[in-house]
Amino acid sequence: MNRILERFSLQGEVAIITGAGRGIGRAIALAFAEAGADVVCVARSRDDIEHTAAAAQAHGVRALALSCDVNDDAALQRLVTDAREAMGKLTLLVNNAGGAGPNHPLKTSAEAFDAAMHFNVTTAFRLSTLVAPHMQAAGHGAMINITSGAARYAQKNFSVYGAAKAALTQLNRLLAQDFAPAIRVNAIAPGPIRTDALEKFLDDKARQQMIAATPLASLGEVEDIAAAALYLASPASRWVTGKVIEVDGGAESTVWPF
Repeated sequence: MNRILERFSLQGEVAIITGAGRGIGRAIALAFAEAGADVVCVARSRDDIEHTAAAAQAHGVRALALSCDVNDDAALQRLVTDAREAMGKLTLLVNNAGGAGPNHPLKTSAEAFDAAMHFNVTTAFRLSTLVAPHMQAAGHGAMINITSGAARYAQKNFSVYGAAKAALTQLNRLLAQDFAPAIRVNAIAPGPIRTDALEKFLDDKARQQMIAATPLASLGEVEDIAAAALYLASPASRWVTGKVIEVDGGAESTVWPF
């Protein structure tokens, strides 16, 4: 019988990770590389993804940096074609690119709402459907969608981001049914994670308020999300699909301090 740690190996897998230049996406790319996967690092900023790819290669795997604006459908198609040609197969996908700031509904245009839905939901749907045939050809695959605790919290000033991530969460469940049994589709819902994107909103008082409101009394680290992603990508989670892992320090309601 195999030892349990062997079930967390990604040897022989090839992953596309969007938003891999910084923060959560970078941490996931490096975790996958450390576990043995070849990685395709995707973001708009070539400098950022080249740094991620170089760090991934230090683990002895192949790593490719491909610049892509996920909002551009033609660019997504080129991304999948180029990744498949370079790597030979595609078996893992992390839809991490996305995001939106707080908003006031009476000051939010329909165009802004639509743009956030496209960035967070449509792009994940489209990339998943482009990659799925390659996973089916490989005989297996795993997709991971990075959603958010905001998808389930009722809080002020998050009607755009919360609605978009809630849609992504439900899309995750539905695609899991569509793509089973060859492809598993799961999601991670982070709470507040210490990234540049979060820190720009916080001063020390706000940061301490968030920590005090979190049962585990700290903000999350990008490695906390990367560890959950490794589980969902690996054979350790072979009997898990359509699920959302909440990595949020135990918070059952928003800890946003404003």
